[in-house]
Amino acid sequence: MGFKEAVRTVLKEKYATFQGRAPRSEFWWFVLFVTLVGVVLMGLAFALDGGRMMQGRDPNALSMIFFGLYAIFYLAVLIPGIAVSVRRLHDRNMSGWWYLGMIVASFIPFVGIIASLAFLVIMCLKGTDGENKYGPDPLKGPANAEVFS
Repeated sequence: MGFKEAVRTVLKEKYATFQGRAPRSEFWWFVLFVTLVGVVLMGLAFALDGGRMMQGRDPNALSMIFFGLYAIFYLAVLIPGIAVSVRRLHDRNMSGWWYLGMIVASFIPFVGIIASLAFLVIMCLKGTDGENKYGPDPLKGPANAEVFS
């Protein structure tokens, strides 16, 4: 699954779909997309600010527009971000409630660091082969069928 296809799948086809499975590529391409857009918007906001906020002055109107776009963007990708994370956990044959557990654990001092690292590792691991209790393998389909099996 490529960058464009993964972002389209998460934002259009499965915007708030918490059922099913998401392969690693879908999750990580979406994370890259969100990170890149966030960096560009914040970079423009700070570049257009001209250091006014660092000097304790009010930011100019143009930089505030980019700060606002940044906030709106993150609100718009909040639900699909949670949904693709839950589907990614499903691909590992784990309940989506683990996501909530990781979020809660991240607020506990010292435990939060371990929980964040554990979540990162889980998201990097390969999904279960074949069908699991959350659905068929997302990588096994007509386009990904083994030719000489």
